[in-house]
Amino acid sequence: MELTVTLDNADKRVQLFGSADAHLKTLRDACDVHITARDGRVKLSGNKQSVHQAAVLLDLMQKHIEKKDHISRSDMIMLIKDAASNRARQEDEDIDVFIKDKIIAPRTQGQQEYVRSFQKNDLVFCVGPAGSGKTYLAVAMAVSMLKSKEIRRIVLARPAVEAGEKLGFLPGDLFEKVNPYLRPLFDALGDMMEYSQIKRFMADDIIEVIPLAFMRGRTLNDSVIILDEAQNTTTSQMLMFLTRLGNNSKMIVTGDASQSDLGNGQVSGLTDAMKRLKGTKGIELIKLTQVDIVRHRLVQNIVKAYDNNHQS
Repeated sequence: MELTVTLDNADKRVQLFGSADAHLKTLRDACDVHITARDGRVKLSGNKQSVHQAAVLLDLMQKHIEKKDHISRSDMIMLIKDAASNRARQEDEDIDVFIKDKIIAPRTQGQQEYVRSFQKNDLVFCVGPAGSGKTYLAVAMAVSMLKSKEIRRIVLARPAVEAGEKLGFLPGDLFEKVNPYLRPLFDALGDMMEYSQIKRFMADDIIEVIPLAFMRGRTLNDSVIILDEAQNTTTSQMLMFLTRLGNNSKMIVTGDASQSDLGNGQVSGLTDAMKRLKGTKGIELIKLTQVDIVRHRLVQNIVKAYDNNHQS
């Protein structure tokens, strides 16, 4: 198995890797993996368990560098013990998908809470900034349940709303009009199964990726149903969606309230639903924050800068 990790701060790779790459060699020997480091990325190769333990240790090393700017030999011994302990706790949170030897795992405390919440509840709302993994993990959890035959279908929906554009003015037939809105969901699926398998599952209605409007009038049993970009729903659309939940099904609603494309004066169905349903048994509300962002390290800084601008 191979896993490539992008460093949070490539400028500190000398401190991270150690003199003459001593810390990387310790990581290699402790986890029994092959390591290649280049251009701010570290590629880990080995068996699945070893690679994931090495990834946990590398993450702990990066966090240590951010705090103390240096790793000593005794620090490495402590971090190796912590990595082994953390890995044992995280094994229950690993998400098994269709691509061989690929395990998706929550990388932050907030993401861990999100995965645990999905395991315990039939309806989960997850809000957070761009890059915090709310949609990606939702799709991964659904794919994992499909693989283990706990469900028979995945339904992924998005409202077709975009600032300044109407579907009727876009070129092409209906599929061509809505496809750009659904592209992020296809991208997530493509990271978890082969394209030929996605195509086959869609042809057999095992996986549906559809605009929210196509959900009306349906009852979905034995399914995981995901609504993405839910901040762009109206209250009536949200009610319509939530009442599609059938027997032996789970539902995840994700969104970012700071990026609504609804018209002025329109109440977001996401915000409204979270207020109405707060405290309801079987429903949990998860809020991810900037610290849960796992995209390029600059995304955290961008989100923070815009938040500060809105508050000033």
